[in-house]
Amino acid sequence: MRLKPFHLPDSGPLLGAGYLLLWLLLWPTVQPYWMLPYGLRFGALLLTPLRYWGWLLGAELVATTGISMAEGMPEGWIGFAIDELPEPLVMASGLWLLRRFNLHASLNSPQEVTQLMLSVVLIVTATTAVDAALLGLLRTPGSPDLMLSVLGEALLSHYLGILLIVPLMIMLLRTRLADRAMASLLRDGLMVMLPSMVILLLLSEQAAPQPQFARVLSLAPVLFFAFRHGWRGASLAMIISSLGMTIVEQCLGHAPASAAAYLFLAVAGTGALMLGSATDALRRSSERVAEQNIYLGAVNRRLDQLAHQLRSAARGNLQADENQRRHLAAELHDELGQNITAIQTHVKLAQARLHQAGMEDISTSINAILAHMRRALHRLLDDLRPAVLDEFGLLRALDEGPIRDLLNTAGMTYHTELHGDPRLLDDDTRTAIYRLVQESATNAVKHAQASEFRLRLRIGERQGIALALLDLRDNGAGLPSRLPRGGRGLQGMRDRVTSLGGQFRLRADHSGVHLRILLRSNTHPADLGRQN
Repeated sequence: MRLKPFHLPDSGPLLGAGYLLLWLLLWPTVQPYWMLPYGLRFGALLLTPLRYWGWLLGAELVATTGISMAEGMPEGWIGFAIDELPEPLVMASGLWLLRRFNLHASLNSPQEVTQLMLSVVLIVTATTAVDAALLGLLRTPGSPDLMLSVLGEALLSHYLGILLIVPLMIMLLRTRLADRAMASLLRDGLMVMLPSMVILLLLSEQAAPQPQFARVLSLAPVLFFAFRHGWRGASLAMIISSLGMTIVEQCLGHAPASAAAYLFLAVAGTGALMLGSATDALRRSSERVAEQNIYLGAVNRRLDQLAHQLRSAARGNLQADENQRRHLAAELHDELGQNITAIQTHVKLAQARLHQAGMEDISTSINAILAHMRRALHRLLDDLRPAVLDEFGLLRALDEGPIRDLLNTAGMTYHTELHGDPRLLDDDTRTAIYRLVQESATNAVKHAQASEFRLRLRIGERQGIALALLDLRDNGAGLPSRLPRGGRGLQGMRDRVTSLGGQFRLRADHSGVHLRILLRSNTHPADLGRQN
């Protein structure tokens, strides 16, 4: 839950009445360097719509008129008009102009704090300059030092009034505070601010220079609250600390603090607001980063799930393809192979009669055709399902099987380096390795114009996962700058590796084609050991 901001009534008379009451309540706090009603006026004009400004300024005029009449109107109505009317009008004009240039009542970032503080300096300077001009024209001018002292007092008191009141008004009217943050703020107020005020009281009872030290020490909680609770905490701590110093001075009868002490308060308070705003901005940024990380983590997990599903589907398709190849190979071997054998048997039985009839050349031709058909059938069966892989195992099939025969027939030298135990790998991975070597060797024979082909295979285990590193290279012409359209050799190899969750890297070396392939077994080696 969040603590909702207060809503101003949508009524000019009600706003005027509330403003009048607050002005009268703050007027007794006015000191030479402390002008809280000035801050109330600035905050009210900054936070309320323009259509209500007449009610606010009218309520202030009523309040100041009543206060002057209660004091006996010492300077008369003309003096009252000169002292009280120009300042609100100058402030209202300046704020109207600044709001036209998008001045926002916000302290959520250091940039907004800087913008607001610069606007405060401009307004305070403008009102003080008008007061100084009227003072110089309508009154007997005193010494220049006295004039500067009066102007400095006005500047400092107005700035401090805004610094103490406006952040509190923005917090109450424009921001929302979570219940947990409010509870933490109250708890820290009891645990930090209350002991600090007690220490301030004890130090202020001592002789000088401890009171000056107490004023500096009282700002330590302000910095703590700025770090802990942002600009809201800094604002509340600054108000409490300042009121505490003032009350202690009045109760203990100390001499009023000098302008330097209040100037220090103004500078430290501005720095605390900047620090608190930066802390809030950093905290919000960290929260957004954390939320983004959570979102990205969920997206990555979803992508991992989709990738796993795609790999599972691709592996299923690969297994279905291998099963179909195995079934087709078995059918061709059983049907076509047996028929060829039967034809050869019948030709052999009829060979004597063909010889007697002078047709021996026909039997020789038929036998040659049948032998060619049998060799073609063997090649087709080997492409569909390498029987040598089932009969001899992976390493021997790679070293001694049809791949070597293919390369030797093409006049190429075949070098093999085979290490590791193939039993660590599942059947799909072993079949994929053989297919990849077979496809690469076929490409080398057809396209590379190479004189040698090298195969390196290393099978091992890392962190409980069986791995196979396959390195294939030839010393041929290499790949063309543009691969021919419709070619599916390399793409088929890449797809096969991807379906098994492996890595495929093609290195187009100057002296040929170099493939590096990493495959991970889908089955844990311990499970394969139990199966064997």
